[in-house]
Parts: sequence; C-alpha cells; structure tokens
Amino acid sequence: MAHDHLHFKENIAVEHTHGKQIRVSMALLGTLAGGVLLINSGIAQFIYGKGHFNTELLAMAGALLLGVPIILHALKSLLHREAHMDELVALAILAAFAMQEYATAGIVAFFMLLSELIETRTALGARASIESLIKLTPTKANLLDNAGGETEVKVSSLKPGDTVRVRPGDNVPADGEVVKGLSSVNEATITGESLPVDKVPGMQVFAGTSNLTGVLDITVTKAGKDTTLGKVQSLIMQAEQTKIPIMRIIDRYVKWYTPTILMIAGIVLFFTRDMNRAITILVVSCPCALILATPTAMVAAISASARLGILIKNVADLEVAGKITAMVFDKTGTVTTGRLYVTKLTPAEGVEPSELLSVAASAEQMSKHPAARALQEVAKEAGLTLPDTDQFQETPGKGVTAMVNSSRIMVGRDTFLKENSVDLSGISDPALHEEQGFSTLYVAKDSRCVGWIGLQDKTRPEAKHAVQELLDIGVKRVTMLTGDRSEVAGRVAAELACTDFKAHCLPQDKLAIVERIKKDGHTVVVVGDGINDAPALAAGDLGIAMGAAGSDVAINSASIALMSNDLKRLPFLVRLSRKTGKVIHQNLGFGIMFIILGIAAGAAAWLPAIYAAMLHFAGSLIVVFNSARLVRYGEELDHES
Repeated sequence: MAHDHLHFKENIAVEHTHGKQIRVSMALLGTLAGGVLLINSGIAQFIYGKGHFNTELLAMAGALLLGVPIILHALKSLLHREAHMDELVALAILAAFAMQEYATAGIVAFFMLLSELIETRTALGARASIESLIKLTPTKANLLDNAGGETEVKVSSLKPGDTVRVRPGDNVPADGEVVKGLSSVNEATITGESLPVDKVPGMQVFAGTSNLTGVLDITVTKAGKDTTLGKVQSLIMQAEQTKIPIMRIIDRYVKWYTPTILMIAGIVLFFTRDMNRAITILVVSCPCALILATPTAMVAAISASARLGILIKNVADLEVAGKITAMVFDKTGTVTTGRLYVTKLTPAEGVEPSELLSVAASAEQMSKHPAARALQEVAKEAGLTLPDTDQFQETPGKGVTAMVNSSRIMVGRDTFLKENSVDLSGISDPALHEEQGFSTLYVAKDSRCVGWIGLQDKTRPEAKHAVQELLDIGVKRVTMLTGDRSEVAGRVAAELACTDFKAHCLPQDKLAIVERIKKDGHTVVVVGDGINDAPALAAGDLGIAMGAAGSDVAINSASIALMSNDLKRLPFLVRLSRKTGKVIHQNLGFGIMFIILGIAAGAAAWLPAIYAAMLHFAGSLIVVFNSARLVRYGEELDHES
C-alpha cells in the first residue's frame, strides 16, 4: 500500500510537469498567434497605408493578445508582493498603448513573452529529463512464485523478499540481489560508468539499469522510492530547488531594482519629455539575462554531473568544490579497492594453520568488515566448514569477539587483545614483515594467542593519476587517513604521492584531524565510503561518499555522492565547479553590461523600444546557450569509462 502511495506521488510529479509543459505550449501558440497578427498589421500598412483603421485594428489585436498576459502577471505579482520584473515591461506596454503605438506595444510584448517562454522551457526541459529517471523503472515485472511460475505484476506492488525474472533487453524493476543466472548489466543510469558490469549470483543490481545478455532471477531488497534510483531522482529534484550564495544576494537586492529603474526612466522622461526613451529604458532594463545567468548554469552543471554518476544535493556544495585546498581520503575502500586478501598465516607453536584460519573465519562470520570477507573467501577456497557462532560482538576499529564451539575467540589488533588480557609473547613478531605492507589480525582462543594473519589491500588503478591531477589543479594538501599500521599506510601513501598520512585512526581521530586541517585555513573535502566515515564526512567543508550506489548511509551522510568508485570523478568535480563559476560570472557580467549600455543608448535616443525588445530576447538566448556548454562538459570521461 505504501508503495502504491509513493508511486501515486511520483505520477503526480510527472503529471504536474506534463501539465506545465502543456500550458507552456498553449502560451507559445498564443504568442505565435499574436506575432502573426503583428506581421499582418505590417503587411496591411503597404495595402491600406499607415494609420488606417484595418492596420491599427490588427496591431491592437496582436498587442492585446500578447500584452494582456504580461500585465495580468505583473498585477498578480504586485498583489502577492512578489518582484518578478514583469512590472517594468507591463508599464512599457501600457505607456505604448497610451501613446497609441500598438505595433510597438505588440512587438515589445512578443519578444518579452518569447524570452520568458525560453526561460520556462529550459527549466521544464531539465526537470523533464530528471523525471525521465522515473520512467527508467519499468511499469510491469515478472514475479516468480514458489513453484517457479511467472506472473506479470505492477512494479508498484513489489516488496522486499519478492523474486523477479529479468530477461535480456529489460530494465531491472527494483534493487535486489541476483539469486540465479549470469548476465551483463548496463549501470550507466546509476553509476555513470558506460562499460557493462558482469553479474553473478550474490551480486547487487539496481532499479532502472538495463539487463543486456542473460536471464537473471533477482530477490527484491528495495522497491519504489526506496531504491537507489528513487533516491537519486528525488535528491536531484531537491538540488534543483537549492540556491548558491550569489543567487541569494540577487534575491536580497531585487526589491531595490524596480524602483531604481523607474526613477531613472522618470528622470529621463522629465528632462527629455520623450516617452519613447522611457519605454526603451523600461524594456531594456528587464533583467532576464541576469535572472537566467545562475539557474541555467547550475541546471547544466547538475545535468553534466548526474550523467557521470555524481549526485550533488545542494548547488552551494558545487561552488565549494571549486575552492578546495585540502583533500582528506579514507584509505580502505576509497584509494584502495577495499578488498583485502589473506597473504600470510602465521600460527603459534603447536597450532595448525587450518585451525588458525577456521577459528578466525568462524568468529568473523557476522562481520561486514573487508578483513572478515577476506577470511571467508580463503576459508571457502580451503574447503573449511565453519561452525556457528554465538554472542558475536564487534568493537569498531578494534576487533570482534564470539563464542565458537564453546571457546571464546577474539580477532583484531594487538592492542585490542592486550586490553582483554591476552598474552602475545608466544608468537613471532609480525613487525618483521610489516615493510611488505601487511595488515595484521591477531587471533586469540580462550585468552591464548594462537597466531596472526597478514592481509593486503590493493590501491585503485586510477588513484595515483587522480591524486596527481588534484595536485596539478591547485589542491595543496592530500592527506590519507587509515586505521591500519604506519608501515601499511606509508606504503600506500608513497604509492599515491600523498602529501601526508595518519595511521592508527579511529573514527573520532579522523574527525579531530579534519578539524585541525580546517583550523590551518584550508577548505577541506573529505572523501570516504560513508560507513565509518560519516562523522568526518560531516565535519569537512564538503563530504564526498565513494561508491554510493546501493548504500543509504553513503547517500545520506555526504554532501556529494559518487555512485561509482572512479576517483577520476574528483578532479572532474573540481574542474566542473570552477568552470560553472566562470560561466556564471560571464553571464552576470554580460547581463549587467547589457542593461547599463541599453539604458545609456535608450536615454540618448539611439535605441528604439522595438530594437530594445529584440536585443533583450537575443541577450537571453546568449546566456542560455553559454550555460548550455556545461551540459557536455566531461564527455571525455564518458569514453574512458
């Protein structure tokens, strides 16, 4: 029932946009009809002559059809005490009517309406493309029953625990886990990665992704709005509503703008006694180019980032990304693959390697830590059957405790075992091997240390290139934080050419280090996987979660979520932020210059009102097209993916 309600809300959102699009189309038809009447009045001049009743009637009809919507909107804005700048154009149209300059009033209204329609259509186009994410989820799904039979059901009726069958060419209807089948899945809609991902049983799939080659049976884990696609869609919608500081400044001073322009037009009229000059000033001062300057650039930037799987929740965060001077990485799962591999088993005297591995893997069965996964994999490869565990307890950043076959097993750091009175003197010192970059897990059975296990992680292939690129574009400090030992941290930091690193970090230590870097005067971006890094992500000027697809914690805890694990997205984000800032300043500079020069030309009687309206329309187009360049930004990453 809840899913039906959510689906109903989604449909309302789509219908609302569709209704708005219909209204825009009707307004465009009305504008074109008014334009046709004005053209006919121009033709009538040659047939009947200027000032003839038929000529004036056609011009008046066109002017009324075009001018009335602007005047009504201006009155509505005044009644609601809102400043929409339509008041200036409405006054210009009324003044032209009063002077019986119907053609002038009509042409001014025509180009103003056309500018507004382009502005609205641009915003609606962006919203429609975002809402098309909803349509990526199919409306029907093939639900499997216990006997293996298929029933076609509505996607809105799916719930966690259901099993669905997805054939080649179909879109996945909900987030879930593959239980049967092998296939390649295109996840570009979620992660921005253009290369398909091979899926085998046990792997995660996301709603809205496209199944390419084989048949997959999937157990639903999340449906409707709860899916990764649903969260991405709603967060992009929210981002579109947010504002950057420069937009708030414009909003603050907008109430002074109209009175100032009216005063300038009044002064020009008082000294020149020429109403046409005042009309031109009112028309050319309508700041469409200024109003469009920032939102069009932001919509284009959000579109470019979403295409590459970068989810920006608030456009103000995009502005911060361009100002960063320090970047803090969590090691595991961020600059490294997050997959540990068991590379050494060192049992204590009298203990078999298989026994050491068996007790350690059994105790870690309930943990989701990368080290626990590595132990499970090796135990599986060795053909070990792991007994059940009781009283499992995990201490974040330290280790786990569990009862296995009535014995109390502890797996973790040496400090963790020492805190629990375990004697480590009977085993060889792993420090001798640490230069090789092992992470070490100590294993204790009933307060006796039975050995240690060495694990290694691999750095991401693109990590070194990404760090170098960040340093090249002006990031002064790249810090790596890890809970690992100093030797392991040193090896990875040297491999990546980080400026500094800190080992033995617990979650609260990471938080303190981020605060310290901020106190040094840096604008800090924290990059992590969003799980144990949530406090540090929140402490930075900007928090970026890696590999957020399918992770609610990562999507919710960070300011920006990278749906994939590709670190090349980070320098791209900084470049996109700076490029967007440049485009906004270009747009604002152009808009301000356009108004100042237009007012000067109008006051000097060099610019008739009709040409002012045409120039105003052209100015709006220039701003829209300048911003639109950002949509294609980062296409080279599309091809690299």
